[in-house]
Amino acid sequence: MSFLQTTTAKRREMILKGPIIPTMFFLSLPMMMMGMVQSIIPLIDGLFINNLMGVNAAGAIAYSVPMIMLMVSVAQGLGVAGMAIIGQLNGRGESKQARFIATQIVVLAVIVGLLMVPILAIMAFAVSKYINSQMSQDLLLYMSLSSLVIPFQFLEVIYNAIKNASGKPEAPFIRMVIMLILKLAFNTLFIGVFSLGIIGSVSATLLANLIICIWMYYEMFIKKGEDKLTLRGFKFDFGVIKQLFKIGIPLMISSAMMNLCFILINNEVEKYGSATMAGQGIANNITTICFNVPSSIGGAVTAMVSMNIGAGQGEKAKGSCIAGTVMGAVSALILIAIVVPSSHYLTILFTRQADVLYYANSFLNIYIYSVVGFAIFSAQIGALNGMGRTVMPLLFNIMRVWLFRYLFILATERYLGVFAVFWGNLFSNLTCAVITTIIFISLKWVSALPQSSNMTEEKP
Repeated sequence: MSFLQTTTAKRREMILKGPIIPTMFFLSLPMMMMGMVQSIIPLIDGLFINNLMGVNAAGAIAYSVPMIMLMVSVAQGLGVAGMAIIGQLNGRGESKQARFIATQIVVLAVIVGLLMVPILAIMAFAVSKYINSQMSQDLLLYMSLSSLVIPFQFLEVIYNAIKNASGKPEAPFIRMVIMLILKLAFNTLFIGVFSLGIIGSVSATLLANLIICIWMYYEMFIKKGEDKLTLRGFKFDFGVIKQLFKIGIPLMISSAMMNLCFILINNEVEKYGSATMAGQGIANNITTICFNVPSSIGGAVTAMVSMNIGAGQGEKAKGSCIAGTVMGAVSALILIAIVVPSSHYLTILFTRQADVLYYANSFLNIYIYSVVGFAIFSAQIGALNGMGRTVMPLLFNIMRVWLFRYLFILATERYLGVFAVFWGNLFSNLTCAVITTIIFISLKWVSALPQSSNMTEEKP
């Protein structure tokens, strides 16, 4: 059976009736590969930025990332909500309604993404007046220009959710490979050849995302196939929108609260200077691959749990979560075993500046071990999202980043200095992994969503 040519119906049958572990590999392998490719994109950006644009620009961009992701958190909430609903509809064999929901989410995401453009631009002006003068101008330029990319990022998040909910994780992977190639080409052109600095960095991102979104529109709305969506006679179904936001708002709040915490943590790092901020950015660029891979497995868990829960197969949904948890933890350990011995060789690719290298290496060799706890946590959060229980992930994530991380940093910073940030990451991820594992032992594996197909209107 060809991987790429497997139909949605066959994938549904595989998820519902096939053995758990081979199916989990079938779904998670392209997601893991996508996570690795997705990680290489900021890694390449970091190489160009640190080597060609200087420490102040690198620090400013590292500081900006959580604020940009704060805007994208709305799309992430809609995406996971859509994935839960579409996955459960597919699990019940209601593919027509699944396509209808998908169209609603796509249009909604584009509109909301456009509304976020001026918000991020205004935020850029406000924040640039707050941080130190070394990074303020670079931050203002990077954030204000990056606001133009937000609508495209919204559409990409929703595309990934729709494809994953249909059991087609290779589609987001292919998109991400194309994005990587485009980003490498445009970074080389705009930063390496034309030396456009931050303007070149954002231009490369904007142009790559524009091309990708044109391709995604073709695949979703023009290309013939069983999953083709249509905008003919489109109008919003406010019952669907209400259901999406009912499920998605806790996820949006969760993601927003996490990114807000990351902004506050960046404030703790930023006061030690731009070299420290740049060192943190390098450590983040390198460890992104170690976090994205288990996070991708969490997406596969969501897809399998949502379909099995929709079909009334609670035990199989539970088994899918257990398999994803083990796979995530093992993949995290393998990645740690690769990164730790090679950390000094990796960081020096970004900079030769001694003070930046000191912080990058020190941060990396603490931060990397928190991946194990994150892998376990991600798989279990993925299962909760698949069941439609989105309030619990909100509470867990608030605990993880605010109670066990930010308060840990504030309590220990006087003793550990800036290193409290990275010990806090390790402590919070491991602690939450233990807590969620204990809770999962007694969890009831049933849907939290309305089971009636009347949740949506039947559309022609």
